[in-house]
Amino acid sequence: MDGKGKHMRALITRRLGRTGRQVTTLGLGGQASIQWPAAGVDPAAIIEKAYRLGINYMDTSNIYGSSQKHFGEAFRRLGLSPAAANYDFAARKRLFIASKTHIRTARRPNGQHFRTDFSEGMTDGFGVSTAVDDVRRSLSLLFGDGKGGYPEGAYLDSIQFHDLNTMDEIDMLFEGFDDPQPNREWLGALAALLDLRQGTNRSGCNPGREKLVRHIGITGHWNTAAHIYAVQRDSQRVLDTLLVTVNPSDGKYMPHRYNAISVAAAAGMGVIGMKVFADAAYYHKEAKFSDSPDDVYHGVGSPELPSDDLIRYALSVEGVSTLIVGIGCIDDDADRCQLVRNLTAAQLAEPLSQDRMSVIEDRVTAAGRDRANASFQRRAVGLTAPRNVGVEADRSMPMLGRKAIRITWDTAYAGLAPIERYDVLRNGTVIGSVPHTPQFTSRRFHFDDLFTEVGLSDLHGYSVRAVDTAGAAVESLAQTADPGT
Repeated sequence: MDGKGKHMRALITRRLGRTGRQVTTLGLGGQASIQWPAAGVDPAAIIEKAYRLGINYMDTSNIYGSSQKHFGEAFRRLGLSPAAANYDFAARKRLFIASKTHIRTARRPNGQHFRTDFSEGMTDGFGVSTAVDDVRRSLSLLFGDGKGGYPEGAYLDSIQFHDLNTMDEIDMLFEGFDDPQPNREWLGALAALLDLRQGTNRSGCNPGREKLVRHIGITGHWNTAAHIYAVQRDSQRVLDTLLVTVNPSDGKYMPHRYNAISVAAAAGMGVIGMKVFADAAYYHKEAKFSDSPDDVYHGVGSPELPSDDLIRYALSVEGVSTLIVGIGCIDDDADRCQLVRNLTAAQLAEPLSQDRMSVIEDRVTAAGRDRANASFQRRAVGLTAPRNVGVEADRSMPMLGRKAIRITWDTAYAGLAPIERYDVLRNGTVIGSVPHTPQFTSRRFHFDDLFTEVGLSDLHGYSVRAVDTAGAAVESLAQTADPGT
């Protein structure tokens, strides 16, 4: 690549799950200097350079301050807005532009909040109170007049539910999803955003039957268990992407790598990695969320932790399609330009070996930065026991004399290593094993303990033990059942 931003060969792309889109392995994040520009930094120039380098995935949010406004300025310069006289429809179609909403509801009684709702204090003068309003706000800032109006033909490639942390929030999103009647007082955001995707009005929130979004996703960095729950609840496969933390400190916390990422990938979702540099905590600041220009890093890696290694590490996590990285500075000198260096590192034809990934993890530890995710990722709990273990007598085939105990359970959560299998124990003795596979639906794991006449009158105790590839094992509490009843 040369200093003018031209790339000498086509950038490597990966399929973004079931969206079917091919995206560059490096995407442009909407924070860093695009949200908090220092004096003399032109945020729109960063966006323009990313576009000219060939980056086709760009991410922003309704709570990233002026980020969307800066994208809008760049898009008008580049002819990517339908409102621009030089609008290039084909060029816009090649981009994948994602924004986010923190609002979990589409409709609620005036003045009321549905359990935990994050919309207060985030109106920015638009009078925003629903997720549908947030989509329109994004379209106005990115492609329109910035005051609520947006041109015909404007759309988002993805709207994502931002920073999901709890199962309760997931339940909020799905409220009324299967029966989104216009007279329903409470309605979760998912049903309405599906209307915006399909151009329908089942929810009553899209009377113009506009098609304003192409895909719907979820994001989060705190609680991998909540992300798994969202995927399992999504029986209609409406959620197309997961945006989640991916960096070498993941294993020091409740890891996404062997939990939410593997589940989302198994469900066919595209996975976007974020916090590749731990929100700059790998470099110049403490482990806290950035909130000012002083928190934005303007260097290119460090001798202890080269940025190239961290980019390649994240792209080597199985299931990851692309990374979004915030940019602090650009420069005509490619060696001093964060954007060029990160993009060059992202041209990874083959993933790193596990040994090489372990070396990078050790470098993070040696640099004293292994706890860099402390402000945004749930603390480690290690491998957990299988959840919700149940046992019941199965007398479903009396003509064949079938008498059995069916043992059922939900996935354990992985710790430092992926889960390998589940051992089923009767009265403390292993009687069978079931291989672990990512549980991306509500269908539970099960094992049938078949009986003849021997032991029919006995009360048996059953437990299930999760075993990971490193040999760690955690067993559930025993549950009792009698096959003769």
